[in-house]
Amino acid sequence: MYVIRLADGTLRVPQTLASDDGRLIGNAYVEVLPGDPDYERWLAEAVSEEELTAMRHRWREENDDLERAFLAFKAEQDG
Repeated sequence: MYVIRLADGTLRVPQTLASDDGRLIGNAYVEVLPGDPDYERWLAEAVSEEELTAMRHRWREENDDLERAFLAFKAEQDG
């Protein structure tokens, strides 16, 4: 999950919630506004919505080559 910088400057920061015994309850985003004490820390690693969309598109395009390479490797290991 990435820190996402929205057009209005708001940051969406990923947060994981776990139970007392360590079991995952869920993943979500919390919004951090400019002026929040943690804003500058998160801003340094934030990506815009457009950058995130471009990254996802690139991953989908490149996934085919990666999948073919994995399947060839798996076939080699199995045979």
